[in-house]
Amino acid sequence: MENNTGKVHRQNSVVGKVVSRAGDKTIVVKVSRRVQHPLYKKYVNRQKKFYAHDERNECQVGDRVKIAEARPLSHLKRWRLLNIVERSARVAAAAPAAVAAE
Repeated sequence: MENNTGKVHRQNSVVGKVVSRAGDKTIVVKVSRRVQHPLYKKYVNRQKKFYAHDERNECQVGDRVKIAEARPLSHLKRWRLLNIVERSARVAAAAPAAVAAE
């Protein structure tokens, strides 16, 4: 992305799992990462939740998604949905049943 000075800015992007559909056009994404403890040198899991903007309300709970930093969109939303990396197994299993019912 290029700003008015001609410099290119990289946007941070992370991959996480949708844990909630917080409201209209909003998803909550939990991002897990493994870090080494500074003293004990054991690897531990760290988790953080991000509120992200989902313009088309296409994500479901359990989906793996890629999100990128964005301008502040609301009180908590600072990220936007880039793409869905992997659909949840619940959604994939429910889709054929819905087609068969028609």
